[in-house]
Amino acid sequence: MVGRGVWKGYAWAAAVAAACTVAGLGMRPRFDLVNVAMVYMLGVVVVALRHDRGAAIVTAMLCVAAFDYLFVPPRGTFTVDDVQYLLTFAIMVVVALVISRLVEGARRQARVQAELAIEAETERIRSALLASISHDLRTPLAVVVGASSSLAEAGERLGPDERRALARSVYEQSRDVAERVAKILQMTRLEAGGLKVDRDWSAPSDIVNAALARLRERMASHRLIVDVPDDLPLIRVDAALIEQALGNLLENAAKHTPAGTVVMLKVHRQGGELQFSVEDYGGGLAPTEVEQVFEKFYRAKAEGGAGGVGLGLAICRAIVGLHGGRAWAERLSGGATAFRFVLPVDESPRMPDEAPAAPDG
Repeated sequence: MVGRGVWKGYAWAAAVAAACTVAGLGMRPRFDLVNVAMVYMLGVVVVALRHDRGAAIVTAMLCVAAFDYLFVPPRGTFTVDDVQYLLTFAIMVVVALVISRLVEGARRQARVQAELAIEAETERIRSALLASISHDLRTPLAVVVGASSSLAEAGERLGPDERRALARSVYEQSRDVAERVAKILQMTRLEAGGLKVDRDWSAPSDIVNAALARLRERMASHRLIVDVPDDLPLIRVDAALIEQALGNLLENAAKHTPAGTVVMLKVHRQGGELQFSVEDYGGGLAPTEVEQVFEKFYRAKAEGGAGGVGLGLAICRAIVGLHGGRAWAERLSGGATAFRFVLPVDESPRMPDEAPAAPDG
């Protein structure tokens, strides 16, 4: 790859020198040689700005040779009668060197700044991840340890209801921890490009039903309203991933709104797109949080003390992005918030024609 870039620079050097020569030959009948020299100087500057030092020096040497041979008396030779042209040649080479040095310095500084920015972002994500893990995993793990130790040390002295409650607590908190770790791992795979998208034609109603079935227990304490028309077109997606993206929106609503809150799940077509929307009426987001809520490790203030590593909505946006869609949040009237994503609607596959009937006899 590096060798290809070097040869590309040399090719540009030859092309620019040739172009300057053509321009100079056209100018020769009506312009002084100093103007022709400026054309060659411009060519040297252009190559020096776009390519490395070697290409700039080659351009300067080619331009000097062409200018000397074709324009400087006596023409057709590399002999120079007027010493002032030697100074012109030297200036072309010096300009190539100076500009190349400045450009290389600017490129080096840009690379350093980019590396520093990447390091800063990596450190920010690492710090946010560690803070999130230490804050959000500490409580469920403490519950698991306490409940399991009670079962281990005094289980035979506890009543059936108490043992059942402790076992249920261990199960729920362990599931919560497993889900948070799974989200962290999936976000890592999404960012690394290691997640394979297996597209197939799916009905939006099937995706919605799968998400609702998986989250039936989580959504039991909320007033869920579902609006999914029967005439929606098929979409060519990875149904499992889109079901997870929709499920993350529903989990977000269930986790961060009080019990009894109305949650509306709607799917409808908008032109060439299909929009999935989860609207909750649990207090809404601040105006500054609408643009940030889908960022990694961000948890809105409206979420209160709810747990989570702040990756559910970020994973939703990443999955939707893999399908050529987009995800966002909106503030609605009455203190409601809508979390939406859209997916492109491709032309649905045609059903095969029925086979012709076999002839009688």
